[in-house]
Amino acid sequence: MEIIQSWRCRLSFKNATIALNIFNVIVALFLLQWFLSSASSRTRPSSNQPNSVGFDHIKEAEEMRIAMQPLELIKRVKEIQREAYTEAETIQPKDTKQTAAVDLSKRLQDFRSLNDASSLKALEEWRKRKMERARQREMEKNGTQVTKE
Repeated sequence: MEIIQSWRCRLSFKNATIALNIFNVIVALFLLQWFLSSASSRTRPSSNQPNSVGFDHIKEAEEMRIAMQPLELIKRVKEIQREAYTEAETIQPKDTKQTAAVDLSKRLQDFRSLNDASSLKALEEWRKRKMERARQREMEKNGTQVTKE
């Protein structure tokens, strides 16, 4: 029993919290050291970085790549695209667009008039049925009143 109680004193929440905090501080110091060492290695020239001869080679390769681009072809393609765009605009003048719009509006008006006519017809039929039902109810009321009297 004494052994268990001695371990409980050593492993209290307070002691565990202190141990965990010490561990966190140590880890933070290692991370800080790693970050600072990697930052300083970036600023210091190392042996694996290319020297001025390497930079000259890179610049020359970039100049060659730019020189090999077909600039004239790119310009011509852009001109053709512009011409095709302007031709597309001239093919459909405003007159055809306007006539198409007028045509569409006429179709919509015709559709509405047909729809209105059919809805008016349905409304009239409904009114007739309603009036007929009302007459039948009135007749039934009169018929039942006559028999009761």
